Amino acid sequence: MTNITGTTTVFGIVADPIQQVKTPQLINPLLEQRQVDGVMVPFHVSATELPVFLNGLRGMKNLAGLIVTVPHKTSALALCDEVTPAAATVGAVNVIRKDASGRFYGDILDGKGFVAGLRSKGIEPRGKSAYLVGAGGAANAIAFALAEAGVSSLTLYNRTAAKVQDMIARIARVYPQLNMSLGTDDPAGFELVVNATSLGMAASDPLPVSVANLGAGQIVAEIIMKPERTALLEAAEKKGCRIHFGLPMLQCQIELMADFMGAGK
Repeated sequence: MTNITGTTTVFGIVADPIQQVKTPQLINPLLEQRQVDGVMVPFHVSATELPVFLNGLRGMKNLAGLIVTVPHKTSALALCDEVTPAAATVGAVNVIRKDASGRFYGDILDGKGFVAGLRSKGIEPRGKSAYLVGAGGAANAIAFALAEAGVSSLTLYNRTAAKVQDMIARIARVYPQLNMSLGTDDPAGFELVVNATSLGMAASDPLPVSVANLGAGQIVAEIIMKPERTALLEAAEKKGCRIHFGLPMLQCQIELMADFMGAGK
């Protein structure tokens, strides 16, 4: 990595917990490849401290932008001065650009990254029946991206049904022809099953869905990157499912994130 000096531009990633993030390991080599005098560093910030933290960064002259991840994607939206139409529709941001005046401009790239990650591994979502568990920022982004990609149906499940109903209503305004429904914790029979929750990051986490009726012919996908093989993926593989790891979602949006934050080529 290029030496850090007084002219180095700072990029950050904010999360809670922070130990699992892999973005700095991917962004920093890209900055070096692009010959950008910049560095990405991790910021461990709790949900209650996020507003104070972000407002404090407005005065940091050498900060260009932030990656936002679990659990801050939804709450960070309201802390931005302006967001893209996609972020406004999804209700979350995962990347923020700061301009010279200290204003924050946010976007959401998770959905695009997830679909691109599937396609990079030879999985085409178009025409597939999809089941997604979760209702947070990443889940919303992925649900919209799957609709845009042309899945034949989209079934959404979350322990809080009202959040799913809100997602369905918002997606329906953009994709009124898409067959959507409120699901249960049983993803049996769906061609593409996606865990868009954080359940699986800790060894003590319960499974996000029931795996009893999973079977061959189904694809089970994660957004969690650490551990690479979550308990859900392990169980799905034993049932004969094809599994898809979480890292490709990030790998496929790294350049998009860098571009958005102004780390130009």
